[in-house]
Amino acid sequence: MKVEADREVCIQAGNCVMVADAVFDQDDDGIVVVLVDAVPDAEADHAREAVKLCPSQALRLVDEATAH
Repeated sequence: MKVEADREVCIQAGNCVMVADAVFDQDDDGIVVVLVDAVPDAEADHAREAVKLCPSQALRLVDEATAH
């Protein structure tokens, strides 16, 4: 599984970092940064929760099997 972030939509809430700090960070302006190319299996539930909690819907999950 991969996660994509639309940095233009991000409102710097930081929910993603609070829920999945191994997957997300924020830059100096507070905009989301995705730290991994593919979400590790151990972080998949956290990544899903972060996508669900994003108030601006800037995050989305991408199933690698169907992405091609």
